[in-house]
Amino acid sequence: MALAAGNMSNSNVETVSSNADRLKLALAVLVIVAGIVGYSMLEGHAAVLRIGVFLISVIVAGFIAWSSEPGKRSMSFGRDAYNEIKRVVWPTRQETIRMTAIVFAFVVVVGAFLWIVDKILQWIIFGVLLGWN
Repeated sequence: MALAAGNMSNSNVETVSSNADRLKLALAVLVIVAGIVGYSMLEGHAAVLRIGVFLISVIVAGFIAWSSEPGKRSMSFGRDAYNEIKRVVWPTRQETIRMTAIVFAFVVVVGAFLWIVDKILQWIIFGVLLGWN
């Protein structure tokens, strides 16, 4: 069964389409750069002030970016992801302990099996074929 080259991916790449969105995202980047510059310029001041200036710039840039269409899509995606996480049925403590014990037991069995295979191959190669006993 042959697939057409154009149908191999169903994903759509979304890009920033309007000039207003591009301007908002560029402004957000400039605000972050201004926060970094402000952090550097306040070298002699208290660390709380320097970190505060940077964090305020990140928050302002976030609000600017979220007002754009890609930002709104990202917020919508985040809300949808959060709603999906709320629907997850998490295992109980007993189920988690049981599955962890099964995994450990499996690791021990496979480890023992590989050790036995290694010793048999070592005996065949060094003892039987090469005669290095």
